[in-house]
Amino acid sequence: MRLVASALSVAFVTSAVVSAGIASADTGMQGSYIGVGAAAGLTNGGRSNDAAKLGGAVQGRFAIPNTPVSVRGAVLFGGDATVVAPTLTYDIPVAKSTNIYVGAGYSFVTTEGKGTQLGNRNAALLTLGAESAVSKNIVLFGDVKYAIDAYKRSSGDALSIQAGVGYRF
Repeated sequence: MRLVASALSVAFVTSAVVSAGIASADTGMQGSYIGVGAAAGLTNGGRSNDAAKLGGAVQGRFAIPNTPVSVRGAVLFGGDATVVAPTLTYDIPVAKSTNIYVGAGYSFVTTEGKGTQLGNRNAALLTLGAESAVSKNIVLFGDVKYAIDAYKRSSGDALSIQAGVGYRF
């Protein structure tokens, strides 16, 4: 899983360098949104109650005005417990009405020891994603969440992927 963290870092740096020229010409996606979608765990901790889970997600973005920073939140459900994951992200405009974002936060598992899409215990997390407004009020979003040391009785990290559609306001 350390490889995944390295890959996320490389992806961020590459995206930032490639989009530096584009970002100055485009405004990216503005505004805040709330959306729903699917969430899939891609890892397991190697013990019972550690299996990867498939479920749903409710995600949102609150754009902090006049900054490239957003406060985001996600609720992943459908496993044996629910994950609540607040994050702070840096938003990088890559095209008209489109951003990529990278950030950090924390995942809170409602019942530690029970399986979720993002491990089975509270953990620090990193996120990398993209969002695009496809009409005035409709946003498509997707991201990867990487939770560090996210399994009880295991030093395993967790990886999940989320995608969905949101209402922009």
